[in-house]
Amino acid sequence: MTNVDRLPELLLKRKAVVYVRGFRDVEVIDDDMGRSASGAVARPGFERLVALLCAGEVGAVLCMDASRLARNGRDWHHLLELCR
Repeated sequence: MTNVDRLPELLLKRKAVVYVRGFRDVEVIDDDMGRSASGAVARPGFERLVALLCAGEVGAVLCMDASRLARNGRDWHHLLELCR
Protein backbone atom coordinates (compact mmCIF):
# COMPACT_ATOMS: atom_id res chain seq x y z
CA MET A 1 0.00 0.00 0.00
CA THR A 2 1.41 3.38 -0.95
CA ASN A 3 0.71 6.86 0.42
CA VAL A 4 -1.60 7.39 -2.53
CA ASP A 5 -3.70 4.44 -1.32
CA ARG A 6 -3.94 5.99 2.13
CA LEU A 7 -4.63 9.61 1.19
CA PRO A 8 -6.37 11.08 -1.84
CA GLU A 9 -3.99 12.48 -4.49
CA LEU A 10 -5.53 15.93 -4.05
CA LEU A 11 -4.40 16.00 -0.40
CA LEU A 12 -0.90 14.73 -1.21
CA LYS A 13 -0.38 17.70 -3.54
CA ARG A 14 -0.98 20.13 -0.67
CA LYS A 15 1.51 21.13 1.99
CA ALA A 16 1.62 19.48 5.40
CA VAL A 17 1.46 21.80 8.41
CA VAL A 18 2.29 20.90 11.99
CA TYR A 19 1.09 23.29 14.68
CA VAL A 20 3.25 22.94 17.78
CA ARG A 21 3.37 24.89 21.02
CA GLY A 22 5.78 24.51 23.89
CA PHE A 23 8.89 23.26 22.10
CA ARG A 24 11.75 25.70 21.60
CA ASP A 25 13.06 23.88 18.53
CA VAL A 26 11.04 22.00 15.90
CA GLU A 27 12.80 20.04 13.17
CA VAL A 28 11.14 18.55 10.11
CA ILE A 29 12.79 15.40 8.78
CA ASP A 30 11.64 14.77 5.24
CA ASP A 31 14.86 13.43 3.70
CA ASP A 32 13.29 10.03 3.02
CA MET A 33 10.41 11.22 0.84
CA GLY A 34 10.06 8.80 -2.05
CA ARG A 35 12.46 6.24 -0.56
CA SER A 36 11.41 2.70 0.23
CA ALA A 37 11.81 1.44 3.77
CA SER A 38 12.37 -2.09 2.49
CA GLY A 39 15.98 -2.07 3.70
CA ALA A 40 17.51 -1.93 0.23
CA VAL A 41 17.75 1.88 0.19
CA ALA A 42 19.56 4.11 2.69
CA ARG A 43 17.23 6.35 4.70
CA PRO A 44 19.27 9.26 6.05
CA GLY A 45 16.22 10.89 7.66
CA PHE A 46 15.40 7.77 9.68
CA GLU A 47 19.05 7.44 10.68
CA ARG A 48 19.12 11.09 11.81
CA LEU A 49 15.94 10.56 13.85
CA VAL A 50 17.49 7.57 15.61
CA ALA A 51 20.70 9.53 16.28
CA LEU A 52 18.73 12.44 17.78
CA LEU A 53 16.74 10.03 19.95
CA CYS A 54 19.93 8.29 21.13
CA ALA A 55 21.44 11.65 22.05
CA GLY A 56 18.40 12.48 24.18
CA GLU A 57 17.64 15.58 22.09
CA VAL A 58 14.03 14.71 21.17
CA GLY A 59 11.03 15.49 23.35
CA ALA A 60 8.37 14.28 20.91
CA VAL A 61 8.11 12.39 17.63
CA LEU A 62 5.00 13.11 15.59
CA CYS A 63 4.01 11.18 12.50
CA MET A 64 0.79 10.64 10.62
CA ASP A 65 1.46 6.99 9.80
CA ALA A 66 3.83 5.18 12.15
CA SER A 67 4.26 2.31 9.70
CA ARG A 68 6.20 4.75 7.48
CA LEU A 69 8.86 5.19 10.17
CA ALA A 70 10.05 1.61 10.43
CA ARG A 71 9.16 -1.20 8.07
CA ASN A 72 10.67 -4.10 10.00
CA GLY A 73 10.30 -5.32 13.55
CA ARG A 74 13.89 -4.63 14.55
CA ASP A 75 13.73 -0.94 13.58
CA TRP A 76 10.25 -0.53 15.05
CA HIS A 77 11.21 -2.02 18.43
CA HIS A 78 14.41 0.03 18.48
CA LEU A 79 12.36 3.20 17.95
CA LEU A 80 9.91 2.26 20.70
CA GLU A 81 12.75 1.57 23.11
CA LEU A 82 14.42 4.89 22.31
CA CYS A 83 11.14 6.81 22.71
CA ARG A 84 10.46 5.12 26.03
